[in-house]
Amino acid sequence: MLTATHWGVYRPRVERGRLTALDPAPWDTDPSPIGRSMVEGITASSRIRRPAVRAGWLRASPDSRPDSREGRGREPFVEVPWDEALDLVAGELERVRRIHGNTAIYGGSYGWGSAGRFHHAQSHIHRFMNTVGGCVTHRDSYSLGAARVLLPHILGTIDDLLPAQTAWSSLERHGELFVAFGGLPAKNAQVGSGGASDHILRPALRRLRAAGVRFVNVSPVRQDLEDVPEAEWLAIRPGTDAALMLALSHTLVTEGLHDPDFLDRCTVGFEPFRRYLLGEADGQPKDAGWAAAITGLPAGSIRDLARRMAWHRTTVNVAWSLQRAVHGEQPFWAAVALAALLGQIGTPGGGLGVGYGTLNGHGSDRRVFSGPRLPQGTNPVSAFIPVARIADLLLNPGGGCAYDGRWVDYPDIRLVYWAGGNAFHHHQDLNRLIRAWRRPETVVVQDPFWTAQAKFADIVLPATTPLERDDIGGSAGDRFLIAMKRAVPPVGEARDDYAIFSALAERLGVEDAYTDKRSVEDWLRHLYEESRGRAERAGVELPPFDRFWEDGLFEIPPAPEKVFLKAFRADPERSPLSTPSGRIEIASATIAGFGIPDCPGHPVWLDPPADLRPSAAHPLHLLSNQPRTRLHSQYDHGTVSRASKIAGREPILINPRDAAARGIADGDVVRVFNGRGAFLAGAVLSWGIRAGVVQIATGAWYDPLDPGRDGSADKHGNPNLVTPDVGASGLSQGCAAQSAAVEVERWHGAVPPVTAFDPPRFAARDGTDQSGERA
Repeated sequence: MLTATHWGVYRPRVERGRLTALDPAPWDTDPSPIGRSMVEGITASSRIRRPAVRAGWLRASPDSRPDSREGRGREPFVEVPWDEALDLVAGELERVRRIHGNTAIYGGSYGWGSAGRFHHAQSHIHRFMNTVGGCVTHRDSYSLGAARVLLPHILGTIDDLLPAQTAWSSLERHGELFVAFGGLPAKNAQVGSGGASDHILRPALRRLRAAGVRFVNVSPVRQDLEDVPEAEWLAIRPGTDAALMLALSHTLVTEGLHDPDFLDRCTVGFEPFRRYLLGEADGQPKDAGWAAAITGLPAGSIRDLARRMAWHRTTVNVAWSLQRAVHGEQPFWAAVALAALLGQIGTPGGGLGVGYGTLNGHGSDRRVFSGPRLPQGTNPVSAFIPVARIADLLLNPGGGCAYDGRWVDYPDIRLVYWAGGNAFHHHQDLNRLIRAWRRPETVVVQDPFWTAQAKFADIVLPATTPLERDDIGGSAGDRFLIAMKRAVPPVGEARDDYAIFSALAERLGVEDAYTDKRSVEDWLRHLYEESRGRAERAGVELPPFDRFWEDGLFEIPPAPEKVFLKAFRADPERSPLSTPSGRIEIASATIAGFGIPDCPGHPVWLDPPADLRPSAAHPLHLLSNQPRTRLHSQYDHGTVSRASKIAGREPILINPRDAAARGIADGDVVRVFNGRGAFLAGAVLSWGIRAGVVQIATGAWYDPLDPGRDGSADKHGNPNLVTPDVGASGLSQGCAAQSAAVEVERWHGAVPPVTAFDPPRFAARDGTDQSGERA
């Protein structure tokens, strides 16, 4: 029996109905340790065992419930029977729809709840909402907000580009130089959206090194390419990659190292970009000397790198982290332009990468097809928001924002229903989010664990984990399709999302529309068989469902050599891109036509706003990266994540020079702060981070020092207390978490206990507190 998780495939060991171990799949040569956190994590005290309702909301009448909103995150919960909880949720949905319409409902989810393709919380909440008249939803993602909007204008949609990237095997045979803007952190490649059945990054890097490929790590942090210890490290100033890429492009053009034939055949917009590089547009050449002052890198090193990139078969790769910043579109656009100037796009071993090392499947040599997927139906509500504008939506009904050349209006949200994901992890400026979170009349959260988002809800419904249900796992480009068979019974009274929404659909008179009269087993069979035609068109012959389910897995065959944009390079007329011109758009007439001040029509360097740059008051640049001990905030309460903490807090990386100036020693608890808020963390001193920069992983569960006080510091290490809640630009409105300036000081006084993983207080219906953990 196998189970697929976002971070790997495991064989569960179960004794008397209790999970005792998860053994990594025998074929996986680089298994993720995150699986160990699930063993005790699924039955930990933070597990939601029964439906619960916030005491103040439960006591209030429907008319007076809005008056109780300030109690979110402060009041105890009352556990109630399932039928009562479902009646309350159905009643609220019906009330809001009747009085305010479906545009007053926000259906939130982030899609990372399960590697299983049927029990996918985002698909279920959208399918359910669409059967009852729809809801306001989001577009894009926190990970790729800027790039998802930009790339269709200049290269193609991200969903088409990622599976088509050149395979590691091609880079091994033909590559000579790999320039990694933002590094290639293997910790990020532990995961895949539908599972990571065979981890490929570290073995691939070993093979490339053995083949003689040289690596350049362009990052403020050395360990962003720690699996290639001999890699050249260019410790760039955070947020200045676009300036470096422009200077590299300037050197290529002025020294005649660019490829005019490729530019003429395969691109549009080179001429206005050339004029900008040479300073004809603004009087400032974007040369190496100019970039040296911005990036902190020597001008000679910049010119030398440009020449080596032109003289060798080179891959230009951009990490997703680069576009999670103000003006985040620019490093991705500048990377596309740089790779186009080199003229190697579409060649074996060279060209462009948009996120190698970000997810496990990138660089896979497997055939790609769309596997089982639950149809969501059509949303009758047209209103949406860019995902990182959730606080704006709740705080400013009737307002709006610019987005991809249009204006997006913010409806008046009265009910938030969230299933899958954790806004108190993903979103920036948590103190602002908390103010926004208290605006709707009702918040419903469906989750397995008492995260901060659940503790700030009105009605909480306990959901199962992937180990407690049958499903099918598999990511695009992954090696295996996995039959995920239930390993253990649900903890407490937890139900899967399908069962919860089916019960609500019955109460609202749309059960058949939501379920199609199918059981879970019926759906698994139906979705699998439906995917066989798509697999066949991709050259994959899937066995019948019964044989697949009995075998437990199916290995997807390799594809012919995958070279990114090979057909386009060979014949741009017959194999055009999906951009407006069909070519790579170094300059975009469409974007220029939008007239967006902070995202003009070709790659540029734009200074960050003064309040987001390091200053005398907040002199350190804070980077909030992806963790190595969990996925986002998932299983932060597990053994692997907790073992990495310092004094119970998330570690923060500090250069010894910066630490000495502040009297901070290795292992000290420190306070990190700016005008938005503050959090505590555990100091780790390292020469592997550029001076003036500190780095902490995201995902520590929000744990306010004073839960009853707004603006309280976090005592556990959640960096989103200090990150800005602003859009990357008027084009994308992507999150800008990497544009944060802070100060750090040693914490004096008693260190407060971490309570993030404790369940909330419970109360009886008469209002008396009940203490103790639930069995």
